[in-house]
Amino acid sequence: MESSLILLLPVLLLLLVSVATLIVALVALRRTRSGPSRRTAHRVEDLPTDVEGLRSEVQALRVEASQAMRHLAVVRYDAFGDMGGHLSWSLALLDDSGDGVVLTSIHGRSEARTYAKNVTGWSCEQQLSPEEEEAVKFARTA
Repeated sequence: MESSLILLLPVLLLLLVSVATLIVALVALRRTRSGPSRRTAHRVEDLPTDVEGLRSEVQALRVEASQAMRHLAVVRYDAFGDMGGHLSWSLALLDDSGDGVVLTSIHGRSEARTYAKNVTGWSCEQQLSPEEEEAVKFARTA
């Protein structure tokens, strides 16, 4: 009798887990059949239905995208002749107007220094290193 009880316990546990899984699956199926969520439906309702409204939305997106830092370039190099591995780098982060920043990190044997220079209209008031100029040039064509 004790051995049959030991065998019955795992079967009952397996049955209980199966029923719980079935309930979870039915709830998930009901949610997917009930249609789009309120958040998705709300967003669709906010969209303009006329052509002029869509044109103004596209124009607003273009203006927003033009101010994004979309022109990126990294130039890696050896700042000192006795070091290898191209551990120094210059990174240009610029928008469509050429406004942004150039970040430079120069790695030596015992230290690393990082610099930031503002860029306006694809040029900088401060003197750019050849590597920084190269990063801005690459970013402009990217």
